[in-house]
Amino acid sequence: MLDDRDRKLLNLLQADAATPVTDLAASVSLSVSACSRRVLRLESEGYISGRRAVLDRTKLGVPTTVFALIKTSKHSDDWLDAFRRAIANIPEIVEAHRLTGVYDYILKIMLPRVEHYDVIYKQIIRQVELFDVSASISMEALKEGGGVPTRYAE
Repeated sequence: MLDDRDRKLLNLLQADAATPVTDLAASVSLSVSACSRRVLRLESEGYISGRRAVLDRTKLGVPTTVFALIKTSKHSDDWLDAFRRAIANIPEIVEAHRLTGVYDYILKIMLPRVEHYDVIYKQIIRQVELFDVSASISMEALKEGGGVPTRYAE
């Protein structure tokens, strides 16, 4: 069961996982040792599944985002397994979701430039058959990297 302090700690850690425990403790009105124990409990209970650094995409040479919307005529477990394997080995594909509605899947792809999308597209179609692919280029990220809402946790 989470309380308000736990939720605040989770929000603070989502904003910056490198926040010193002394700062976290002060923010939630706990001693450093009590705060440290809470963070360890949140990790052991699975509320915190990992910590990572947010990298600067422009400095790393991948400022372009393309969203690929995919339709398939195949819906078997074998096809899905092959599709998962195909996209798992392409580091430019940073997110993949199965959808309801007109399209079956959406891929978020980070690229050095839009022309590189064709390289990724060819890597996928060499491994799995697709019915239709429609790609859209992100012109501006209005919101990204938001944390998981914590207010629903019990």
